[in-house]
Amino acid sequence: MVAARGRPKALEEQIDQALQQVDLWISNYRDDSLIERFDRGSSTQWQTLPSDVVQLLSIARTVHRESRGCYDPTIAPLFDLWGFRADHFQPPSPARIAATLDKIGFDHLQLDPTQDRVRKTLPGLSVDMSSMGEGYTLWRLRQVLENAGIQAYLIEFGGDMLARGRKPDGSTWKVAIERPSPDHMAVERVLEITGTSGVSINTSGTYHHFFDEAGRRYSHILDPRTGAPVTHDLVSASVIGSDPRLGDAWATAMLCLGQQAGMAVARAQHLAVLFIQEDGDGKLHESRSPALAGSDLVKALP
Repeated sequence: MVAARGRPKALEEQIDQALQQVDLWISNYRDDSLIERFDRGSSTQWQTLPSDVVQLLSIARTVHRESRGCYDPTIAPLFDLWGFRADHFQPPSPARIAATLDKIGFDHLQLDPTQDRVRKTLPGLSVDMSSMGEGYTLWRLRQVLENAGIQAYLIEFGGDMLARGRKPDGSTWKVAIERPSPDHMAVERVLEITGTSGVSINTSGTYHHFFDEAGRRYSHILDPRTGAPVTHDLVSASVIGSDPRLGDAWATAMLCLGQQAGMAVARAQHLAVLFIQEDGDGKLHESRSPALAGSDLVKALP
């Protein structure tokens, strides 16, 4: 969804073209996408990819490093192992987890941004860009709108948001953070967008995709360091910034890290993050990183 003054046909066509290109480049749900063809190949030679894709992978590498390996776009085999892809859930044995861990690892992907090329050092390595898909889409749509001279807009894609300027009546944009509940949709917190140069809000949660087995809940947020779903009580993390690509990756990383480790990383990286935890009684608790508490981009409303 794009909210802006006017939607001339030429602009709509440019938006459609951008969405189609994003899909063709990084979709893991179509066999003919560039990233899927890269994944299917077993070559360990350098391969050229679009500059945008190499930039995404460079951002992913930074988040992978700064999150202590918690963010890793190569973990698709783990999703298959646990059944999250096919919705056929079954906790795997430790031996199968260990064997799958040998097939993943972002350190097995080398990047050469100066020549827009990448190479695998592990022939069977695959890259899943879905954890940055919404953020990259917002980034591309921002380019389309601003190239058309539009300086005030609100874009939503996959639940993530990007806002710039003010509403037509001059008031600020206001964005709701969803209450992390698997049973119904409700508002947890409203953020007023006080920045005017482009503010992104990327949210990840554990509450929409999970399964229960033998009285235990397994989240789809997998820790690539252990090969298993996270076990902490963090159920939602929203990252506020200016680059939705970076915010998307960090939101996923925070869900892997958990509130305590995530807060430490947020402090070190000066990230504005809203954490929501759920205690054993089902009560929700918010905490905010120092960068969010002192942010001039957003203001949390009561």
